[in-house]
Amino acid sequence: MQEKFRSKPEMARNLLSYVLTVVWPNAITWFDVHLRLSSTLVLWREFLRHPSRVGAVLPSSSWLAQAIAATVPLDSQALIVEIGAGTGAVTQALLARGIAPSRLIVVERSSKLCKLLRRRFPYLTVVQGDAAELIRWVGPQDAVCAIVSSLPLRSLPDAVVTAIAAQMHELLDTDGMLVQFTYGWVGASPLQTLGFERYKASWEWRNIPPARIDVLCKA
Repeated sequence: MQEKFRSKPEMARNLLSYVLTVVWPNAITWFDVHLRLSSTLVLWREFLRHPSRVGAVLPSSSWLAQAIAATVPLDSQALIVEIGAGTGAVTQALLARGIAPSRLIVVERSSKLCKLLRRRFPYLTVVQGDAAELIRWVGPQDAVCAIVSSLPLRSLPDAVVTAIAAQMHELLDTDGMLVQFTYGWVGASPLQTLGFERYKASWEWRNIPPARIDVLCKA
């Protein structure tokens, strides 16, 4: 009897150890896989409907998302506006970096992707809107220290890119930064002829396809 009584705590410890080391990590892994698959399917459908607006058939990798988020400063209380959030890869990386949810405004044009973002991040401000009308969603009185853009600028009409750049220029603080990634590995950013100056560029070769991250400021 004494031996059986002593074995109960041991059995409990073994069960807890099994749950923590085997079941729980696998549950997280399967959740991540399910989330990524469902997000990719939504992205594919939106790409088939509006290829020039979406510009990608795969969500940004965690490597690219983390590299983009790493450029955003933490030592400010001003707002950060993310445009073209897609499935939320960069959104998640911004939050993981330590950006407070109250500082982050997410703008996405697609209603399907907006629905996905609101389900994934119910505590964030997710706006379904056009980046060419940013001032409608973010008041000009709000201080914005950074704009993070995943928009496929090279596949959009010139007039649309000009309108978006004008809105970003008006919204961004004088000393604010604009972070834009592109699959164009070489050459100038379209934003460099629209009131912005690139002062830093880096490449994330592990992304599929590899991407360049441009960091710009007002010229």
